[in-house]
Amino acid sequence: MSQEERDWLDWLKRVKDGLLTQRQAAQQMKISDRWVRKLLGRMAEDGDAVVVHKLRGRPSNRRIADPTRQRALKLFLNPDWHDFRPTFASQQLAKQHAIEVSKETVRKWMMAEGLWQSRPRKLKAVHPWRPRRSCYGELVQWDTSDHDWLEGRGGGVRYLVRMIDDATSRSWGRFVHQDGTRENMGVLWEYLERYGRPADVYTDRHSMFAVAPRPGETESQRQQADRLTQIGRALRELGIGWIAAYSPQAKGRVERSFGTDQDRLVKQLRLAKVKTMQAANQYLEKEYWPEWNERFARPPAEATDLHRPLTPQIDLASALSHVESRVIQNDYTISFLGHRYQIARADIQAGMKRQSLRVELRLDGSLKARCQGRYVEMVECGEKAPVQTPPRKPPRKDHNAGGKSRWMESFFERPGPPLWRAISDANAGD
Repeated sequence: MSQEERDWLDWLKRVKDGLLTQRQAAQQMKISDRWVRKLLGRMAEDGDAVVVHKLRGRPSNRRIADPTRQRALKLFLNPDWHDFRPTFASQQLAKQHAIEVSKETVRKWMMAEGLWQSRPRKLKAVHPWRPRRSCYGELVQWDTSDHDWLEGRGGGVRYLVRMIDDATSRSWGRFVHQDGTRENMGVLWEYLERYGRPADVYTDRHSMFAVAPRPGETESQRQQADRLTQIGRALRELGIGWIAAYSPQAKGRVERSFGTDQDRLVKQLRLAKVKTMQAANQYLEKEYWPEWNERFARPPAEATDLHRPLTPQIDLASALSHVESRVIQNDYTISFLGHRYQIARADIQAGMKRQSLRVELRLDGSLKARCQGRYVEMVECGEKAPVQTPPRKPPRKDHNAGGKSRWMESFFERPGPPLWRAISDANAGD
């Protein structure tokens, strides 16, 4: 008998002894006067057990039928369900097998069968709490999770690039082959086409987002240098701000969402028998993101949507590309990625020599070049021919090397002709 039932029994006995009226007892027990009279009438037959519910110790009339329970337990023993937790198992029972069971009931079933063990929660480190942004599109957290999403089935799928709105938790993302600049630009492109340009994005300080400071360089010096990565340049051209996170906890919303993905998404891909990246991305787009946004997204504090539309002046293909600057040579050629290109004759204009040319290697693999605000055609012209230099003449013999003539060396030691021969040679010359 609970304490509340003992108190009820005490109030009823006081009414029976004439110490309280039925109305006063009803007020203390928070029931009606009529119910107090019924309980007093039953005390003659049931005694003190009148305050104990008649169904105590008996199976509930609303209990789930045993065949349904056995069917659910049989699913729990399926290898595909071996690591399902009670909450997720309850949702999948309702979604795939039309078994509507609360998560607490599933938890009790799993504990009774030894499939789940109750454990106390551990107190984790407390980090400063940051309130959500108030408007949709005000801040988007952007990160990549490295995980074996297909559990070794088919082609390897390891990287999930995810973008989650800070105010609403609405999410979008894609599986990619590697966590690189090109792949992240592709995911950003799809996000911009679907939702528009957010005000700011929040990322970590990965090398594709931030340029590492040079040795001995202070933070103010680095900011003044204004060195940008390819993604940083693209965000600036698109008018999107960039905020760097200095710890995983700073962008905790996307970090925690990856924990949910690694639990739920892995199991859902397993149940859907997904084996390729293409099928995994189709599942994300058609099944997972709609379900996530319906279940976990919340309304923003303010109804204003800060996403800005893509105007005709914005060229996504140009902004989301690998961009480098080159100087046009006197023969209207440039060198790029080990190849030499020449500007088409029809696009050559006066004053182009020694001017800066913007070269864009786009996501589709095409190469574009822009000079003075207009695009020009370029043709690959092969390797640059080496410059032919004329052969050098042999150096002139220096008879006075070192500033001293040597023709008189050993002159007096050399034997001369006889005197008569010298006089004869001299007269012959006359």
